[in-house]
Amino acid sequence: MTSPSRQKKGAFAFRPSLARLVTTKRLLARIVLFFEQLLPPLMPVLSVVAFYLSASWFGLFRSVPDWLRILLLIAFAAAFLVSLLPFRTLRWPKVAEADRMLEERNGLPHQPVTVQEDEPAFDTPFGRALWREHQTRMAEKIAALDAGLPRPDIAAHDRFALRAVPALLLVTAFGYSLSINGGSIRDALQAAPEQVVSDPAVRIDAWVTPPSYTGRAPIYLTADGSEQAPIGIPQFSGLTVRVSGGKTAEKVVFRKANGEAQDIAVQADTKPQQTAASASEQPTAAPASQALVAQTNMMKLQENGALEVNGRRWNFDVLPDKAPEIAFDGLPKPSVNGALEIGFTVKDDYGVQEAHAEIVPVETDPTATPLYPLPEYRLDVPRRNARDAKGVTSRNLTEHPLAGKRVRITLVAKDAAGQTGRSPPHEMVLPSRPFNEPLAAAVAEERQVFALDTRKMPQAIALNEALTIRPEETIPKLTNYLLLESALTRMKLAKGEDALKDTAQYLWEIALGMEDGDLSLAERKLREAQQKLADALDRNAPDAEIKKLMDELRKAMQDYMTELAERMQNAPMQPNQNAQNILRQQDLERMMDQIENLARSGNRDAAQQMLSELQRMMNNLQAGRPQRGQQGQENSEARKQIDKLGEILRDQQKLMEQTFRLDQQLRDRMQRGETEMGENDPLLDEMNPGENGEPQDQQQGQQGREGQQPSDQMTAEQLREALKQLRAQQDALGKQLGELQKSLGEMGMKPGPGFGQAQREMEGAGRELGQGRGQPAVEGQGRALEALRQGARDMMNQMMQAQQGQQGQGPNGQVGQGDQNGRDPLGRPRRTQGPEFGDNVKVPDEIDVQRAREILDAIREKLGNNPPQEMERRYLERLLDIQ
Repeated sequence: MTSPSRQKKGAFAFRPSLARLVTTKRLLARIVLFFEQLLPPLMPVLSVVAFYLSASWFGLFRSVPDWLRILLLIAFAAAFLVSLLPFRTLRWPKVAEADRMLEERNGLPHQPVTVQEDEPAFDTPFGRALWREHQTRMAEKIAALDAGLPRPDIAAHDRFALRAVPALLLVTAFGYSLSINGGSIRDALQAAPEQVVSDPAVRIDAWVTPPSYTGRAPIYLTADGSEQAPIGIPQFSGLTVRVSGGKTAEKVVFRKANGEAQDIAVQADTKPQQTAASASEQPTAAPASQALVAQTNMMKLQENGALEVNGRRWNFDVLPDKAPEIAFDGLPKPSVNGALEIGFTVKDDYGVQEAHAEIVPVETDPTATPLYPLPEYRLDVPRRNARDAKGVTSRNLTEHPLAGKRVRITLVAKDAAGQTGRSPPHEMVLPSRPFNEPLAAAVAEERQVFALDTRKMPQAIALNEALTIRPEETIPKLTNYLLLESALTRMKLAKGEDALKDTAQYLWEIALGMEDGDLSLAERKLREAQQKLADALDRNAPDAEIKKLMDELRKAMQDYMTELAERMQNAPMQPNQNAQNILRQQDLERMMDQIENLARSGNRDAAQQMLSELQRMMNNLQAGRPQRGQQGQENSEARKQIDKLGEILRDQQKLMEQTFRLDQQLRDRMQRGETEMGENDPLLDEMNPGENGEPQDQQQGQQGREGQQPSDQMTAEQLREALKQLRAQQDALGKQLGELQKSLGEMGMKPGPGFGQAQREMEGAGRELGQGRGQPAVEGQGRALEALRQGARDMMNQMMQAQQGQQGQGPNGQVGQGDQNGRDPLGRPRRTQGPEFGDNVKVPDEIDVQRAREILDAIREKLGNNPPQEMERRYLERLLDIQ
């Protein structure tokens, strides 16, 4: 390369960018020249390599004896070394050669590159100026220099184009290597394989049958085993090899990837048997007439390997069947009638065959003798997209003794291969039936006691006897008292397992009868009819059975709706009623007709999915029950959280005002330059409770009544210290907000983003207060207040949505609870349905205007009579809108 001193000559001295450009162009030109030298001697090397590859791929090395194979390998190695000899003359091109190549290939006259390095022959001022001008003009032509690609002129070294011979030979050999007789590059370095003799009289028919659940077609193997790449097949596929012809039994071997050979067994009914010779034939001719019938070998492919039979080979790449994956889609939750609703997601290579929820108690007694097994909870997995599905299943487990106990739920999925996948466990209280009648709840508790452990029957009997101590006060209905007495007798006489189960069932029916009367019986029949239909759809029952079960479902649904209508007629109107979700009798009949039509048309998957939706709707249907206990408790807890949020808002507002007042006084002190310390610090007494335990608000009120704020006499340093002491109050408010969010989460509500933003702003304001900076603290407290208000609005919206639409049924067959079609007692639209755009506003006609005018005149007359009560007078003024 050119030295830096040479680059600074000519126009390069005052144009550095041009010097760098020429340096780069020179480097590229030298690289091009080097490759022009390299390519001609490289052709013999490539030709030797091409001949070696061609000989390997044509199978030359595996078809010759070992001594000849070694001799050919030595010859190729010697030829390769000889072809490397011309590389001794390679050298790195010089700078002058690069300049000359750039000028020639770019067609630049007057040598514009080399002229930058030359000096004038006569060193006179005029000659030097003229030469400098010439160098500058030549330098302008250098910007477009291009070294181009190498031009090795291989044709001059190979006039007869012999280089095409190894190239064509290489391409042909590569194509031949893909055949069954093709060779390998490693053949020259290893001994020739043993020649396997193939009997042409033997016929081999082999195929692989993937499992039916994969949905793949069978794979037929070629007769000569010409497949070079391994054949990809699913795991647990069936390999079938049928061998016919030949004189002896052919051995069929499966060779595993580790080299272990396994003989494939012959099917018992296809073992080769000798044909029976006729009695007239000579015994000596029997061996000549013996022939083998076709034999069938079968096995399951579970790992990679190769099939070897009669000198032929087929390689298999077994695709493993992964275990299914299943997980919860949200947390399990109870429906209105106590049914357990579980959302789930499943994923598998070829589809999930079956999924269920495994429910076990958290606390177990190893010595207990439960009366019933663990509850069964089958998940409704969609069949169409069972490979990656998402669904929701609702099952009523309130009748099981574990209802109301803490359980551990684990989802289990199983594929057609028998592999199982499990989800992480989730602990919760198994939903139980909400009994509003205390007596019914007590009877259900008796049943639960001995159903979980039959050894506790004496305890259950004691509970029953306690209920009937003073029946005239606790049991108003004589029928209920007689039922309890009969149940007590059964409990005392029950000995075997069947008798105990009959007694438990009898107690459960008593509890349901006390709670709902005939409605519970109708609900049970409806649930049983739904389950029978679901089982029939799952096993692809015939259309006649489906039609019969649909008729039973319609009858059970009609009985249930009739009982529900009678219950709603006698039930009082409930609060928080909403007609947003109205389900009519004709809607249910339409859904059942669609289920039957889908099942008849063969679309059982859609019919089963719609039946599952119907079950969910019925489970979330509230049967006109007052819901005194549970709903009242939830409303009470929600009211507590609302009150707590109101206290936080009020305390944060007061703290911001106090911070603002102290900050303003501190700014006033700093402007006046006061630095004297006061003898007393009354603000510190205001921050903390007094000796008598008086709260801060009372102390501030007492001091305010004296006409002077405690901080008016404080110095700047005392005010700054007072700001720092406010941090404890700010941190306490942030902690209260965190506890509020935790309580909302336990209630099943998701705290809005406003609460999180408010907590972050409170923390920031606390840090500012700790450093005695009031202005940033006030700004942070203001943002915290705004975020708290937004969070409060989100919380109220969630509570209103949670309280929407407790459903029931009216006399017209409508399921749901109406409150005058979503209007308040005055007939106005409720704000729970969103903003009012005036679409439902009716313009009053002339009669309505006249009626309104008469009402206003009556109000004015009443007000003109000077009502004696101040409250009545103000009420009339508000009606007339008098300011």
